[in-house]
Amino acid sequence: MKISIGCDHGGFKLKEKIKEYLTSKNIEVDDYGTFSSESVNYPNYAISVSKSVVDKKSDLGILCCGTGIGMSIVANKIPGIRAAVVGDTFSAKATKEHNNTNILCLGERVIGEGLALDIVDIWINAEFQGGRHQDRLDSITAVEQGNI
Repeated sequence: MKISIGCDHGGFKLKEKIKEYLTSKNIEVDDYGTFSSESVNYPNYAISVSKSVVDKKSDLGILCCGTGIGMSIVANKIPGIRAAVVGDTFSAKATKEHNNTNILCLGERVIGEGLALDIVDIWINAEFQGGRHQDRLDSITAVEQGNI
């Protein structure tokens, strides 16, 4: 498995912890930056990670910022991306099982490191359930393609 990861200045420390955790689990990580806590324009990083997922350069993506919200807004503008801000383990599992999310967004200023790593682990290991959930994803794809 390969995961693309990115952040802005508000999520830099959390991104580094997640990257370290994933590497310890023998998961390949492609880091799109930023590489410090200096202020940056977060959409650039959300776009880079999102494109890597859509272009199948990675299996999944993780984006970190202060709240996760800004990153998710940008990521969800990219056709084919289903990004979710997650702050609890139940939602981490549900968003993969029901929505087949391909990008996880986390807020460094909202959740602690331990919870963030639990969320990442649960999200990565959850599997899309298909069935009635696939019908809903097909509806989302129709919206993306302008067929509403």
